[in-house]
Amino acid sequence: MASSTVASAVPETVLSPPAPRPRGVVIAGVVAIVLIGLNLRAGITGAAALLHDLQAVLGYGPLVAAVIPSIPTLCFAVAGTATSWLTRQLGLEKAILLSLVMLAAGLLLRGIPSTGMLLAGTVVGMSGLAVCNVAMPSFIRVHFADRTSLMTALYTLTMTTGATVVAVLIVPVAQQLGSPSAGVGSIGVLALCACLGFLPIALHAHRNAPAAEAGRVSPWPLLLTRAGLLITAGFTVQALLAYSVMSWFPYMLVTLGLTAAESGVMFGLMQLVSVPAGMVLVAVASRSGMRRTAFYLATVTMAAGVLAMLVLPVAWAPLTAVLLGFGLGIFPLVMVMISRSGRTTAETTALSTVAQSAGYLLATLGPFGMGLLHSATGSWTLPLSLLLAVALGQIIVGHLLTAQHKAPQAAGKSVVEGTS
Repeated sequence: MASSTVASAVPETVLSPPAPRPRGVVIAGVVAIVLIGLNLRAGITGAAALLHDLQAVLGYGPLVAAVIPSIPTLCFAVAGTATSWLTRQLGLEKAILLSLVMLAAGLLLRGIPSTGMLLAGTVVGMSGLAVCNVAMPSFIRVHFADRTSLMTALYTLTMTTGATVVAVLIVPVAQQLGSPSAGVGSIGVLALCACLGFLPIALHAHRNAPAAEAGRVSPWPLLLTRAGLLITAGFTVQALLAYSVMSWFPYMLVTLGLTAAESGVMFGLMQLVSVPAGMVLVAVASRSGMRRTAFYLATVTMAAGVLAMLVLPVAWAPLTAVLLGFGLGIFPLVMVMISRSGRTTAETTALSTVAQSAGYLLATLGPFGMGLLHSATGSWTLPLSLLLAVALGQIIVGHLLTAQHKAPQAAGKSVVEGTS
């Protein structure tokens, strides 16, 4: 494409014009994107806001407390690798529908007041979420090929909105229901709504299934290309930072003296700021010569937020939440980059698979390591210091991602065959 919202490390290719779709299908697709987006972080942020209460009520030890926030990224890494195979077997839309059913079932299962059910429900739900995460860039590519930036912005906007609303309301809801388990399980109702909202899309795709796309793109060789390596590195670092912060920020505030309700509000503020932050960053990146500036704004602000959490007293939590929230706005930039990659859906899915699977596997070290280090030292100083080092590293990765890289490409050559 001649003009891109975000500088992509992937050489850009010209796509054939998308086939016209019935208006009802287009509207249903937009509704589906909104409903799915509302769910993609809600289950994670809702559990994060209740981690302290869940541990107090269920009585699990520090090892389980460190494992629970690590399950999402681990599932994203492991289950996400199956997405390419699943979409080939079922088709893209039916694979997404199956993932939403798994998400709803897992979140509802977490409502049973048992440590085993909390763990099992998190694994099932986050495995469904993993497939949905990897498949959504391809879904946007297929259904909105001429509006990838707009639909990706809508997708990430609703994702952060859902995370914000759940983070703010989940503690009062759990208190009204009389149980943190019931509170975290109630998020499954939102996932059920996404299943019902996506059903018309899956039925339309089933009735109008096109001929299978020729060829198959293997994800893992992409790590040997410059494009695949840079995008995977960028996704890895932002995921490690994002899930470390989202998993432990409310818990840290509680251990530093805030109440669970107050920490939930600060967590909600952080998520709320990330909504306009993502829009601002995408808008900045869309201007000529401002792509690298957008990445600098996001990466430097994230580093400043981690530093503020490390050195400022808890009374400055609102400032810390704002800085961290703005830093989380980098996610839309990375997702647009993935959605615009490849000449075909298979190529987009392959790059999405390798970036998210490898990225989330490495990102698991963030929330798990922070939990273990806090249990071992009784302090957040060492975990936050290491997180600050990663945040500073993200600045370098962002610089490389936005480098003007010219990769000569013969006509018709696949983007995933780019230079190393």
